[in-house]
Amino acid sequence: MPRRSSSSGSPTGSPTTPRNRTPQPVRVRRRTFGDFVKAFLAFVALLVLVVGVPAGLASQLGWPVPTNWDPGQWLRSELSVSTFLGILTFFVWLAWAQFTACVIVEMKAAVSGVGVPGRVPGSGPSQLLARQLVAALLLVGATAASLTPGLSQFGQSLEGNQRGTVAAAQQTPGGGLFAQQQEQAAASAAALAEQAAQAEASASAGAGASTAKDGDTKYYRIQPPEGRHHDSLWEIAERHLGDGRRYKEIYQLNKDRVQPDGSRLSEASLIRPGWIMEMPGDARGGDLVEMPDASPEVSPEVQQQIHDYAKTGDHAQGGGGAEGSDGGSVPAQRPATPDRQAEGGEGGQDRQAGHRQQTPAATPAAESSERSFGLPEALLGAPLLAAGLLGALGRRRRQALWQSALGSVGGRRGMEPPTPTGDAADVQDALLVGADPEGVRLLDRSLRGLAASLAQESRALPTVYAAWLSNGDLHLQLAQPAGKPPTPWQLGQDQTFWMLARTDAEQYEDVDTAAPYPGLVSLGTMDDSRLLLNLESVPGIVSLAGREADRAAVFASVAAELATNGWSDRMTITLVGFGQDLTPLAPNRLRHLDGIDDLIETMEAETRQRRGALGAAGQDSVLTGRTGPAQHTRWAPHLVLLAAEPSAEDAVRLAELASDASRLGIGYLVGTETGDLPGAAWEMEITGEGKLLAPLLGLELEAQSLPAAQQRAVVELFVQADPDGDGPDGPVNTPPFLVDVSEQGRPAVYARLVGPYEIIGLDTPDGERSALLHEALALLLLHREGVHPRVLSSALWPRGVTEDVRDALLERLGTWLGTDPDGGARLRTDSTGRLTLARSVVSDLDVLRSLYHEATQGRGVGSRAVRGRLLTDALVLVRGPLLADRPEGRYRWLTHEIIDAQLPLLVADIGLALSAFHLEKDRAEKAIEALTAALNSAPADERLWHELLRATHSTGDPARLQALAADLVARSGARGLPPRTEALLDELLPAWRSDATAAG
Repeated sequence: MPRRSSSSGSPTGSPTTPRNRTPQPVRVRRRTFGDFVKAFLAFVALLVLVVGVPAGLASQLGWPVPTNWDPGQWLRSELSVSTFLGILTFFVWLAWAQFTACVIVEMKAAVSGVGVPGRVPGSGPSQLLARQLVAALLLVGATAASLTPGLSQFGQSLEGNQRGTVAAAQQTPGGGLFAQQQEQAAASAAALAEQAAQAEASASAGAGASTAKDGDTKYYRIQPPEGRHHDSLWEIAERHLGDGRRYKEIYQLNKDRVQPDGSRLSEASLIRPGWIMEMPGDARGGDLVEMPDASPEVSPEVQQQIHDYAKTGDHAQGGGGAEGSDGGSVPAQRPATPDRQAEGGEGGQDRQAGHRQQTPAATPAAESSERSFGLPEALLGAPLLAAGLLGALGRRRRQALWQSALGSVGGRRGMEPPTPTGDAADVQDALLVGADPEGVRLLDRSLRGLAASLAQESRALPTVYAAWLSNGDLHLQLAQPAGKPPTPWQLGQDQTFWMLARTDAEQYEDVDTAAPYPGLVSLGTMDDSRLLLNLESVPGIVSLAGREADRAAVFASVAAELATNGWSDRMTITLVGFGQDLTPLAPNRLRHLDGIDDLIETMEAETRQRRGALGAAGQDSVLTGRTGPAQHTRWAPHLVLLAAEPSAEDAVRLAELASDASRLGIGYLVGTETGDLPGAAWEMEITGEGKLLAPLLGLELEAQSLPAAQQRAVVELFVQADPDGDGPDGPVNTPPFLVDVSEQGRPAVYARLVGPYEIIGLDTPDGERSALLHEALALLLLHREGVHPRVLSSALWPRGVTEDVRDALLERLGTWLGTDPDGGARLRTDSTGRLTLARSVVSDLDVLRSLYHEATQGRGVGSRAVRGRLLTDALVLVRGPLLADRPEGRYRWLTHEIIDAQLPLLVADIGLALSAFHLEKDRAEKAIEALTAALNSAPADERLWHELLRATHSTGDPARLQALAADLVARSGARGLPPRTEALLDELLPAWRSDATAAG
């Protein structure tokens, strides 16, 4: 993943920089009269509590320590009022001592500037009160600037006092805005970012001056998180260097140096507990270590770590580069990111390499050279989007096959969908390579499993703002703490993160519950983690600024993934200002409106309806409704994607509608030219370099998009598969590959795929690679039009493979297949770079298709004898399902194919044609034999059962027909017979219902 650019825009609000919705100037706060009043009152309160309370207790009730110590006398004495007062006095003294200890701890931390003060055991409220009083007292003093971040939140909630707003904004992507104090965190982060950008030159100059100072080398050890507070280089620089902007000096001193856990500091915003930071020579503070050997408080293990770390300084690095990583931006300390918490040195790297499909950054580096093949990189790097599109395309093609077989559309399309060419072929290959259906399945099962577990515990679904997928682990970012998650979920880095490891997710089974978070949609990747934003839960409008073409690509990606994803049930997606051509992707989900006026009118009505429905159901939000009895019928989300910038008046009306949208299950994503949209809760910008920026959320993503050319190619694939039309070239009845079925056409290599896998004409390869070679050949045989090398490698190694390994396999495959007598290789590469097989390499599926085509459209049309022989030969080839004995765990790419639907239909067509051939001559037994053979491979084809009933009826044997009807009723089970089958039985065997009832 490329690092952040050195500058995210000019501090003056240039078009390259996202505008903050609540910008505030950076200024030094002047002390007011109110501050002095607060300080005086805090001083009085501390004086009373620390000095007055013990003085009063000592004068009125006496000291807590008795003059003589005889516990036995206490136990033998009677329980009187004086005894009770003595016990009560002891506990009052104990409370005073605890509070005094809290005051001492807070005073020491505030004056010394060591950062987050230590915790006094069992003194939560007492320590909070002491912190607030000390803060007010020292607010007017010279040391106020060095106080802990919590003191800046004087007078606010407990959560706000445990960490500063800067820490809130830095903690996670969006962590600052997702917290309860979102506006204050946003304003503070914006102001600090502007201040840092303006002071970049002076900070760089200061770096040179400060590091030039001679003195003992000092080290700082990153502290573990305490509550919601996380260490950051900014805060460390603020505490120990007096200026948070000097965090760059710390970063440059420690950049790319190996840490004790084996990892390295690569971004200023990503630090981990336990890491060691070498500090500039003028660093000061009580928690710094100058010389480990002279610091008896430092454990021997830490001393050794610092010794080892000191050896990796500039003298060992050959100098550290001088360039900053983040320019003038404030380091946004993300969830460490979730994957970085799970990783640990080399183990984490191995784990990352094991999950190619999770993020584009996990693809082996060696595959970068394959970009010359020209596959669309946008789809290769969008595994969830690609999986959704591929699954929807497969369903559409299967639907077309069945509707064609049942005669519901004019003109038979044949057994093969149109073979895509040009951009459509490239996009289809990119979908096959980039798709991660396993990741979609785990995400869907994990979310539904979570909803089911919470429902069993009678707990409401928490509001989820975002989800992070990192090396297969799932992290849910909650709007607010929601307690302990149900097993096997765990708390993440703090109370607002729930985490599920991939190994635990794989244990989930399918559950019958509504999709809890259908509004999740991929926006992009950051630090090898994929972000899915829950548009449905946003407290207002999400705005997207940027150039029109860049915005359109992001909008298209969002619309396509929402329309086809596998982790939602029903939903409505309204497209305004774009996407009219996207509706073929999911006609039942996508709808297009002409203008903003239509949108506002529609959404006003729906908002009123949903508010009324929630009130009538007694629910406070759609989340609680989804876990109730109406979960499958009422609370489907409605997501609005408005690409055109609304007028000021329309924007206000949309903002009013969106103010309550998150409770109603409605989400708004609105495009804007300027980035200044009234009512926008979250603001994002797409840059020309493909970066998705959201400064107030702490996000800088490699954006997921669907450019216009790829969008058109995707739509073309769906249009070609549309069962309601014949495609651009009319009905397709000819198989893509025909073979010579005469004796002269005997192939050199013959593979039997229909049934157990056998190969005739080649020696069986020796060794462990035999299974891999057989699988590669099967894939090529099922795609005579050619297979892209990246599609082949993705099918055989779904978790990733390097280029040299793939090339070695292709070389062995070519050697195994050999050459034809004319010297031509049987494994070839066409002009597009796709792998193809010579015509001398044939499968029984090729022969089966060719025999049926010749019988129904070739020589068999004019010759009854030829037709009967061809159909009989074709049916003899059917020995069972496709690749019946394939080993478990292999051939998973077949889930992307439609051959499982094509083959049964083809066999059924052959059986029906042969049956009709025999019935023309009243050979009912031969017809029954042909239909029975076809039913062995296509048992669910209703047409075969109908013809079998008719053929059996023609024998004139009622008992035989009655037995067949009983068998058919038994096979149908609880679902019962299809209506058309019932009607046929009523015609052929009127008494079948009473016979079935008697048998039951």
